[in-house]
Amino acid sequence: MNYDLELDKVASEINKASATTVMLQLPDGLKPKAAEIQDMLKQKTKARIIIWGGSCFGACDVPSNLDVDLLVQFGHSEWK
Repeated sequence: MNYDLELDKVASEINKASATTVMLQLPDGLKPKAAEIQDMLKQKTKARIIIWGGSCFGACDVPSNLDVDLLVQFGHSEWK
């Protein structure tokens, strides 16, 4: 199954925010693609892209005490 992660849109938001350090939070099903996602975003931004290795059970499961400019949380449902 293919997913549209809207990585061009994510890169645009990173650039718009002038974020220098960005954390990606991925559900378990996307974690095998983490390096690929990270590489693509590194190519399209000047940000340092790091991957959260902990849990991601939904929008309420946000890591605390982060020293990042932007947290990008991927999930299973589309937000409008």
